[in-house]
Amino acid sequence: MSRPQISDLTALDAAGAAQAIRNGEITSEALVRACLDRIAEREDEVQAWAHLDPEAALAQARDMDTVQRSGGAMGPLHGVPIGIKDIFDTADLPTEYGCPIFDAWRPKKDAACVTLLRACGAVILGKTVTTELALLTPARTRNPRNLKHTPGGSSAGSAAAVAAGMVPAALGSQTAGSVIRPASFCGVYGFKPTLGLIPRAGVLMQSHTLDTVGVYGRSVDDLALLADCMTAPERDDAVSYRYEGPRLLETARQTPAQEPRFAFVRTPAWGEADAAMQAAFEGFVGSIDAWVKEIEIGVLANVIEWQRIVQLAENAYYYGRLMRDAPDMLSDGLKARLEAGLEADVQTYIQALASREGATREVARAVTDYDAILTPAATGPAPEGFETTGSPVFNGLWTYLGMPAVSLPLLEADGLPLGVQLVGARRGDAGLLRTARWLAGEVAGKG
Repeated sequence: MSRPQISDLTALDAAGAAQAIRNGEITSEALVRACLDRIAEREDEVQAWAHLDPEAALAQARDMDTVQRSGGAMGPLHGVPIGIKDIFDTADLPTEYGCPIFDAWRPKKDAACVTLLRACGAVILGKTVTTELALLTPARTRNPRNLKHTPGGSSAGSAAAVAAGMVPAALGSQTAGSVIRPASFCGVYGFKPTLGLIPRAGVLMQSHTLDTVGVYGRSVDDLALLADCMTAPERDDAVSYRYEGPRLLETARQTPAQEPRFAFVRTPAWGEADAAMQAAFEGFVGSIDAWVKEIEIGVLANVIEWQRIVQLAENAYYYGRLMRDAPDMLSDGLKARLEAGLEADVQTYIQALASREGATREVARAVTDYDAILTPAATGPAPEGFETTGSPVFNGLWTYLGMPAVSLPLLEADGLPLGVQLVGARRGDAGLLRTARWLAGEVAGKG
């Protein structure tokens, strides 16, 4: 069988690359070299990477190829390069959190999820750029689809690297909208799983109530495959749990027993969306109207505010010491946010925490008859300029509820990507991914 050319290699999704390496159709070294060549071509303009060690990545790839040739045991990601957001600890690369306070800091061991990826055969290609402490201050990364626009944040580098063909898949994290929004802006697939499905030990903590590890890829299969590799309980993460359901990738590839039903939820944030997004999304809903019914969920207005309060207060708790010890090394925007968090009312914060389970039950009752909630992934296409990473208002409410969400790159507005967000039941990740894969296939078939 002839081997694909370099242009083909950089277009492979992670699942396809893993299969091709397993079958001996391509080598891990060839794939890693192709990714490094693409980085050399585009990194000066995109600026997606915080740390790269090309020789170390190639050495990992050669080791994987040796195992493949010798008939050794291969994991599900054997030889596939992965980008790691620079808030995940890595023992062989710096972890700097997008903040000069942590310049050149080297953790002693990998984050739990990075350890799990390595155990599944992944090649850690490098660390991707994050916003300052994974919050709202824009980073240097540009949107590969239009360099004059933001890629979103805080997982800016991961989304941009996948979109630019620099790596087939990457890790991100979400506290409000930091996985789903960049996926929408950059036109890639993004997945924020149920809170606790992927362990957070060794990942920068900014909110123990909300922080969730997520993934980017070039297909729903990629999202399921990476999540499968990282679903393991971790004693150092209080929300981590043992997933005992079917394999996510296996389920995602199944044909649903019947055509899925979608609850179109505008959310109280609809008025904050720009006209281009509203028109594109309403047109999309109309094109699949046989499977969609619009509903309202009254509690969501409160949920948006509860998420904001929880994140603000917990940011101040985790980062307050930096305000005290090194204020000159923090941006003005971050300092203002932390000051606001330090002033948050304790009773309001406790009410927001105490309200979560009740709100989750109310949402679950409202969508009992549906397979997924259908809702925008962002208020519009990626904003022009670099003063903002965009609003997470369509994402934070689902993060607060701990529900899994997927962004599918199915739409465009003003010549830029626009994601379709699907939200599933808490711990219903497998079913959500199956529904997402089905919808992406239906839309592609109609196209």
